Amino acid sequence: MLDIEAIKANGLCSGCGLCAGIGKGAEGAEGAEGAEPAIVMRDTADGYRRPEAVRAIPHNQAAVIDAVCPGANIRHEPESFEAEYHPVWGPLITARLGWSSDAELRQNASSGGGLSAILTHLLATGEIDYVVQTAVSPDSPVRNALTISTGRDDVFHAAGSRYAPSSPLEDIASRLNAPGRFAFVGKPCDVAGLRQLARHDARVDEKVPYMLAFMCAGVPSYRGTSALLAEMGVEDESEIAAFRYRGDGWPGFATAQLADGRSFRMDYDTSWGNILNRHLQFRCKICPDGIGEFADIVCADGWHCDENGEPLFDEQEGRSIVLTRTAKGEAALMRAMESGAILTEPLSTDAITHMQPFQAKRKGLVLPRLAAMAMVGRQRPRFENLELARNTRMLGVKESLRSMLGTLRRLLTRQRAG
Repeated sequence: MLDIEAIKANGLCSGCGLCAGIGKGAEGAEGAEGAEPAIVMRDTADGYRRPEAVRAIPHNQAAVIDAVCPGANIRHEPESFEAEYHPVWGPLITARLGWSSDAELRQNASSGGGLSAILTHLLATGEIDYVVQTAVSPDSPVRNALTISTGRDDVFHAAGSRYAPSSPLEDIASRLNAPGRFAFVGKPCDVAGLRQLARHDARVDEKVPYMLAFMCAGVPSYRGTSALLAEMGVEDESEIAAFRYRGDGWPGFATAQLADGRSFRMDYDTSWGNILNRHLQFRCKICPDGIGEFADIVCADGWHCDENGEPLFDEQEGRSIVLTRTAKGEAALMRAMESGAILTEPLSTDAITHMQPFQAKRKGLVLPRLAAMAMVGRQRPRFENLELARNTRMLGVKESLRSMLGTLRRLLTRQRAG
């Protein structure tokens, strides 16, 4: 059994908050509703969100954590697939490009507002009562917080990428105990954790009719945000009145507005490509699912490409890759299209490979990196039914070896340092 200390010590924690969230009221976990939780989520000195046990964790709760933690487990049940399994892109019913028909929402969101358009449609039609998602914290413009959206304006406020730690599952038991049904929006690991919890807690399928994800290249620490702000020229974070990582255009600019009226900004290719992605947590480097394979619907940037098939990051009108993975996800999207909330056009998987080249090869990197973990005695996560071996073969021996050796070097360096 992997407990939270082993999960953290081996670099497997993604910071989702699920272990803390199931502490009260989850089926299979001891402890009555209203009891003090055994686990709380806290910010660490290195800028991540991590669980901390504040009292003894009941055995039943520990067993559920061992089975559902997405840091320790990413496991499909093939018999549950409602779509053909694409070896690279996962369970896939239909691929489309899409964008919000609401011009203001399309402009505000990170990639055309495809995800936001689906959410506003679900709320407007009463298919859900609210949305659980991540937005800027009310306490700090450079921190994230869980938010509840009940209408278009709430969704609009929460739109836009948040390249920093978040724990959207840390109160999941409270959500499952509360009245109403909700759509959950999160990183692929968040959605995988919730889907795995559904195998142990019947309330998940009852209360969460839709799970939506966005493709993710990894979670930078809050130190990454500080490094980004410093590079932008912000000398004192306490002076920031408003901050966004991107959006207000596509891809949009990282933008910090200070209380004295000054504004600083940086283009997406520099902010993400040169700064933020240097601060990713280790679990993201061995992630087999950056593409939201457990979601009903997943969205991502539908980048335009140059004549060589390489993504372009010039400012344009936003558009999203929209992948449906379940029958109900496809049906919901079709209804949103029929209502005019989202506009779409067909998309091939070959085109996705050019738009998202990192995600296209990501699965192939996993087994070589897990091999490096084994060499230094680290416990490895349980990844099942993800076509990892096939993707490793497609990646090729040379790149697989490079990935393994690079991971081994980093792990040995960390061991020596601490």
